[in-house]
Amino acid sequence: MKLKWLKNTSFTIPIKYHVFFWVGYFTFNIIRWGSYFDDYWYSLKSNLVEFPLHIILVYVNIYFLIPKFILTKKYKRYIFLFILSLGLVYVIRTELNYFLVTENIWPEAETTQQAFTFNHIIAVILGEVYVVAFASAIKLTFDWIYERKRSEELQKVQLRTELNFLKSQIQPHFFFNTLNNLYALTLEKSEVAPSVVLKLSDIMQYVLYDAKEPLISLFNEINYIQNYLDLERLRYGDKIESTTNISGDIEDIQVPPLLFLPFIENCFKHGTQENEQIQLTINFKNENNKWLIFKVENTYNKLSELNTTHGIGIKNVKRRLQLLFKDNFNLKVTSTQNTYIMRLKIPIQ
Repeated sequence: MKLKWLKNTSFTIPIKYHVFFWVGYFTFNIIRWGSYFDDYWYSLKSNLVEFPLHIILVYVNIYFLIPKFILTKKYKRYIFLFILSLGLVYVIRTELNYFLVTENIWPEAETTQQAFTFNHIIAVILGEVYVVAFASAIKLTFDWIYERKRSEELQKVQLRTELNFLKSQIQPHFFFNTLNNLYALTLEKSEVAPSVVLKLSDIMQYVLYDAKEPLISLFNEINYIQNYLDLERLRYGDKIESTTNISGDIEDIQVPPLLFLPFIENCFKHGTQENEQIQLTINFKNENNKWLIFKVENTYNKLSELNTTHGIGIKNVKRRLQLLFKDNFNLKVTSTQNTYIMRLKIPIQ
């Protein structure tokens, strides 16, 4: 159960923990002062009078004064109201002790002291400030832990949201290109158009189901790339020469879905002009079971860059790499007059 008036701070501690705290503190105080005065009955009576005032002052400070004045930077008003609260508690506590417990309102003093003297006021107020500071420190510690966890969760949610957004951008980008290819084949009344539709169907099944997972088997990702290459072969025919090499054991390697495809697409966007051969070599290497190295080498024609529009694939992949691995990856791109080489090194998941 949570009281409504306890909900004005960032974290609400369940009522049972409040009860445990005050019962434990009350018991400790009875034993402490009972042992000090060698009079447990007096200690019980005085704590029964004082503890309700402690509790009221603590909760007024934590759940009203701090949120309303400290958090809104109204420090002078907070100090004034807190001092006023201490004064009110002092008067009530002193009068109740005098009439209900003992006429010796300060038994721990070496000599008999009168109420409402400077020394007695300071002693009582310091005791109240100690209780308020102790309880407030516990509450603020819980608030800090709660806010830290909440901030971490928000960062995780934002990370997942951005990753999903970037991934969703890559998928339509790929289908847009493939549908353009299919459109060109239908205009030519090509016999390979039905095969393109079947391949595209397989890829859509992959994207709609497997690609929703945060990690997938590297085998599935390679198969997805091969399907994409098959679609491009249907379009370009014998102009494509591609080789895929795998080094080391990749059976148990998991990778983020749709991470490598934009680099393959890039080979066809920048790889050649019309009627030229496309030579493509793809390498996957397991390096000491710590790193996965993905390398693509393809023919390159600088003139093809002049005709490129709306290229979002590579840009998105770079952002995804930063979100997924922070600085724990290496992406290197080099090019010569006729060759484009991309090398990506990521940790094995």
